[in-house]
Order: sequence, then structure tokens, then C-alpha cells
Amino acid sequence: MKNTEKGHVVLVTGGSSGIGAATVKLLSEAGFTVYAASRSGRLPEGCQAGPTLLPLVMDVNDEAAVRSGVERIVSEQGRIDAVVCNAGNGIAGPVEETSVAEMHAQFETTFFGVARTIRACAPFFRAQGSGRVITVSSVAAVAPLPFQAFYSAAKAGILQLTKALSIEMRTFGVQCCCILPGDVKTGFTAARRIAAAAQDPASPYREMTVRSLAQMEKDEQREGMAPPVIASAVLRQLRRKKMRPECVPGALYAFLVPVIRLLPERLVLRVIGKMYL
Repeated sequence: MKNTEKGHVVLVTGGSSGIGAATVKLLSEAGFTVYAASRSGRLPEGCQAGPTLLPLVMDVNDEAAVRSGVERIVSEQGRIDAVVCNAGNGIAGPVEETSVAEMHAQFETTFFGVARTIRACAPFFRAQGSGRVITVSSVAAVAPLPFQAFYSAAKAGILQLTKALSIEMRTFGVQCCCILPGDVKTGFTAARRIAAAAQDPASPYREMTVRSLAQMEKDEQREGMAPPVIASAVLRQLRRKKMRPECVPGALYAFLVPVIRLLPERLVLRVIGKMYL
């Protein structure tokens, strides 16, 4: 898409805040026609609706809403060139004390929301003979976080889903890239839910959970990357003739992820434990 942004149509889920909002703003400024999808249908703060920036009410947990949203884009624009699957949520707590309902809530938005959005876009990409899928996973996909096991699992699922999809759809001219951010400073930290049982003062995990989450919150809010860093990585991939299968924004994380994959797993898990427990 390099130097041909004008006229290219992109759907961004979770587009009203955080990484999604930064991505909507940057892509719009770069000349893309952007649909900012969210449950509220609000545009990012400071943005105004126009011919190339359009709000879209679309709950990724609702399959009918997702299909309707994608069909609306194609009806209005005649095509859809790319989708950025960014919508997600966070549920923290020990595995033992996270209810099945809470597990479902984590996967419903973060994993299945991505899958629903991709499935809705795929037929149009195939018909066009082109399309780009960018998913937003996390470094937690390769470095699992204690007391965020289900978040880590959902993000790992996104990574493998994206890579498998790239194989399946290559023959139809569709490219896929998974973005793996590290700590990012957004409202995601405050919105993270804690499993109900883990909030009980009598929980045997209580002290460890509190200490672990406090460290994560510090990393996210004090040392986390700004959302535009992730948005810039998305834009760079969209501008590439051939997107990378995987992209890790930030020099530190781009160095750490390959190292994590090379080191013995026991050592990696021990280090992560020392960081958060």
C-alpha cells in the first residue's frame, strides 16, 4: 500500500480509545479512509467525522453486528482493504480462582472478537484478490504473565491464529501480520478486571496477586510505550509491499522477544516469576 493510502479503506476495532484511537488518528492523517469501530461508536478525542473518518457502532462480541458493520463498509466504499483487529479486554487473577464465566469473558472479546472480525472480512478480501489483516496481540503471547494467564493465553491464540491464517489466505492475495506490543500506557490498566474470588481477603493468592498486579501497573503506566508507537508500527506494515508475519514495536521488546524464544523455558519462567512475585 506504500504511497497509495488515499482511497484505501481500513477497519479498526476498539477504535475509540488507547491503541485503537491512536491507530485511527494516524491512519486517517496518512490518507486512509478509516472506520473507527467500537461498542460506543465514538470517535477518538479530538477527531471529527468526515468522508475519510467514520465512526462505526460494532460490538465484536456480537457476530451479527460484526457482519453488518463490515457489509456497511463495503456497501459505502465498494471495498475493504485492511482490518486492524485491536479490540480486547483484561481479566486478572490466579487460574484456580478465575471462574469459567470470567474465562469466557476474557476470550469472548480478546480472541473470538478477532476471529469474528476476520471471518466477516475474509469473503470480501477473497473476492477482491487482496486484503490485509493486522491483529494486535502482546509480548505476553511469548512471555506468559502470572495472574494474567487467560489474557496471555488469548494473546497467544491470536498470534497463532494470525500465522495460520496467513498460510490459508496467501493464495487469495491476503497478507497477515501480528503486532506484539509490550507494556503500553493506556486506559487498559484501569479497566482491567480482577477475578471476584481473588478479591477475597482470605484468598491464598491474595498477597501474590496484589504484588504482581502492582508491578504490572507500574510498568504499564510509568514505563509503558505511548499508543502512537504501536500505531506507527501498524502504519509501517500497511505501507510495506509485503507485511512481516510478526512485528514487535520498540527496540527493547524487539530484542527481548527473540531472546525469550532462544533461552531455556525454565529459565524464562523463573525470571518472569522473580519480576512479578
